[in-house]
Amino acid sequence: MSRSDETQPEVSLAQSSPTVGTFRERDGALEWSGRQETVRIEPWGPDAVRVRARLGGPVLDGLPGALPAEAPVTEATVKAGDGEGRLTVGALTVEVNAEGMIRFLRTDDLSEILAEERAHFWWPGPRLYTAVGNGHHRLEQRFAAYEDEKLFGLGQHQHGRLDQKGLVLDLVQRNAEVGIPVLTSSRSYTLLWNNPAIGRVELAGNGTRWVADSARQIDYWITAGTSPADAQRRYSAVTGRTPMLPEWAAGFWQCKLRYRTQDELLAVAREYKRRGLPISAIVCDFFHWTHLGEWKFDPKEWPDPAAMVRELAELGIKLVVSVWPSVSPLSENHPVMEQRGYFIGTQYGPVAHADWPDKEVASTVQVAFYDATNPEAREFMWSKVKANYLDPYGINAFWLDACEPELKPGFQENLRYWAGPGLEVGNMYPAENSRAFYEGLAAEGESEVVTLNRSAWAGSQRYGAALWSGDIGTDFATLRRQIAAGLNTALSGIPWWNTDIGGFHGGDPTDPAYQEVMVRWFQFGALSPLMRLHGFRDPGMPLGPEMTGGPNEVWSYGERAGAILEQYLRLRERLKPYVLQVMREAHEEGLPVMRPLFLEFPEDQATWSVDDSYLFGRDLLVAPVLTAGATARTAYLPAGATWTDAWTGATYGGGTTVTVDAPLDRIPLFLRDGAKLPVTE
Repeated sequence: MSRSDETQPEVSLAQSSPTVGTFRERDGALEWSGRQETVRIEPWGPDAVRVRARLGGPVLDGLPGALPAEAPVTEATVKAGDGEGRLTVGALTVEVNAEGMIRFLRTDDLSEILAEERAHFWWPGPRLYTAVGNGHHRLEQRFAAYEDEKLFGLGQHQHGRLDQKGLVLDLVQRNAEVGIPVLTSSRSYTLLWNNPAIGRVELAGNGTRWVADSARQIDYWITAGTSPADAQRRYSAVTGRTPMLPEWAAGFWQCKLRYRTQDELLAVAREYKRRGLPISAIVCDFFHWTHLGEWKFDPKEWPDPAAMVRELAELGIKLVVSVWPSVSPLSENHPVMEQRGYFIGTQYGPVAHADWPDKEVASTVQVAFYDATNPEAREFMWSKVKANYLDPYGINAFWLDACEPELKPGFQENLRYWAGPGLEVGNMYPAENSRAFYEGLAAEGESEVVTLNRSAWAGSQRYGAALWSGDIGTDFATLRRQIAAGLNTALSGIPWWNTDIGGFHGGDPTDPAYQEVMVRWFQFGALSPLMRLHGFRDPGMPLGPEMTGGPNEVWSYGERAGAILEQYLRLRERLKPYVLQVMREAHEEGLPVMRPLFLEFPEDQATWSVDDSYLFGRDLLVAPVLTAGATARTAYLPAGATWTDAWTGATYGGGTTVTVDAPLDRIPLFLRDGAKLPVTE
C-alpha cells in the first residue's frame, strides 16, 4: 500500500517480529545475516550509505558498478544488538529490524524517508532472489510508495514526463533512451541502483521495485540531502564530477548528416566566417573512414586532413570527428581484434552484432563491437585513434556515436563481455567507451577532454562525456519532450547535454512550418548546456557511404528565419562567460547546468510540477516556446526571488504566473534578483 507521512506505522525495534537473523559491526559497517542472506550497510560519503545484499555467502567486492572501489572516509556510529541494528551517518540513520527489513530515516527527527516493503506478509520479502544459474539471480528490491511523492532522474527518456512517478522504465541502453539508474525524490533522498544489469524500475502507486534480470547481488547507494542541490553534490562526489568544459565547447557547434568531403566541410566553415557568424566547432560525421573500424580518413574524400585542421584552427574552429565502436570484417583491424578477443563475445553464434553498410561492398556486412569493458581492447582501439587522428593532425575532440552499443537485434542475453555476461553488465558499455578516450587523451597530456555520446551510464560524466538526445523527431511535440529529457538527465549526474537542434529525422528547410520549429528549437539550443545544430534534413538519401541530407546551416532556412538564428548565435556568444561560470559549478560542486526550478527553490511546492521551463544556471530562467503559432508564453516564476523580463525590463514578484509576449524572434527569459547578463545587445 502507498504510505503517507500521517499514516506510517510507528513500530519500534523492540516490537518487531521475532529474531530470525543476527547483527554485527564489521569494519565500521552494519551487517545482518539470516536465512542464508547477508546484508551489509556501510557509510559511503557524507549523509550516505551503500547497501549490498547477497544470497549464499558474504557480499562481494569488485563487481562492476559506478562507485569507487574504496569508500570515502566518513564518520558514522553503528549499534548492533540482539534483534536490532542501527547505523547513523550525518543526516541519515538506517534501522534494520530482526528480519532484516531496512528503514531510512532523517537523523534529526527519525522520520521515515524510505523503507523496504514486503510483497506479501509471508513470502517474498522486500528482496527476492530467483536463481538463473551459475550463482546469478534475477534480483528484486522493493520499497514503499508514498502519497504525493515525486520522482526524477533515471537518465534520458522520450516519454515527456519530468515527474516519473507511475511509470515503468526499462534499464537498458537504446538510441534516444538512456538508462542511468539514479532516482531523486521529493522526500529528500537520492538513490543510485549501483548495478549495470539489464532490468527495469517500476514506480507504481503501490510500491517501487528495482529489477535486475541477472546479477550476483543487490547493490545500491542512498543519500539523505537537506535539499535536492545537496543530494546532487553528494551523488556527483561519489560517482565523479565532470572535468571543466573547454572554452571552445561552450560555443556553437555546426553539424549535419553529413559533410561528405574535405572541400564541402571547409566551404561551410569559410561561409560562417565570411558572414561574420560565431562558430566554435564543426563535426565530421560517419563514413569519412576507409572501412568501419579502421578509424582513419578516407584519402579519396579527405586528401589533406592536416591542411584542413590548420585552416580550421586559423578560423578559430575546432574539428570534432565521429568514431564508432563497431568494426567491419573488411577492416584491417578485424582479424587481430578477433584473435585477441577484443570484441564483445556471444554465447551462441558468430561474433557479429549488427548489419551495416561499408565501402567497397554492395550490401551490408555483419559488424562486431569492440569490448569497451576490456582494458586491453580499450587500449588497442585508442592506439588506432591516436595514430590516425591525434598524432598526425592534433584532433582531440570526438563524437562517440552508436555507443549503446547499437545492437541488431538488441539481445543482451546472447552477449559475453570481458566484465561479465551481457545481462549483468550491459548497461555500463557507454561509460567504458568514453573512459577509453578520457584515459587515452589524459595519458597524452591533454587536459581538456570532451566527447559527444549517444548513450551514458552512471559516472559517465567523470570521463568528460557529453550526452545528446539521439535520433529524434522534428516537430513541436518532440521539442516539448526534450525539456523533461534534459532536466532528468541533469538530475542523473550528466551536466553536459544537448539535442540535435531542429531534431534529427527529416525537416524541410524550405517549409515555413518547419522553419518555425527550427527557430524555436534554435532558441532552446542557445540556452542548452551545449549548442549544436544537427539533423538529417530533407531530401535525404538511403543509408550508405554516399549518403547526405539536405542543407542544415543557419542560412539554409530562409531570410526571416535565418536572421533570427543569427541573433541567437550572437546571444550564445555574449553569454559564453556565464556559460563557463555555470560549467565551473558543475565541475567543482556537481550542480547541473540545466536545472529544474525546484533545485533552486525546493520550498516552493509549485516548482516541483513545472516541466516546461528551467533555470540555466542560477540566474536565468528559460521558458521555451513549444507550440506552433504562439506569440505569447505563460510561465511560473518561483517564490523567493524577484524576476526581471530580460527583454523588456519588467519586474515581477516570485510565486506568480505571468504571461509575456513571445513573438517569433523572442524566447522568454527572466533574470533572478537583478542579475546582469548580456541578453540584449
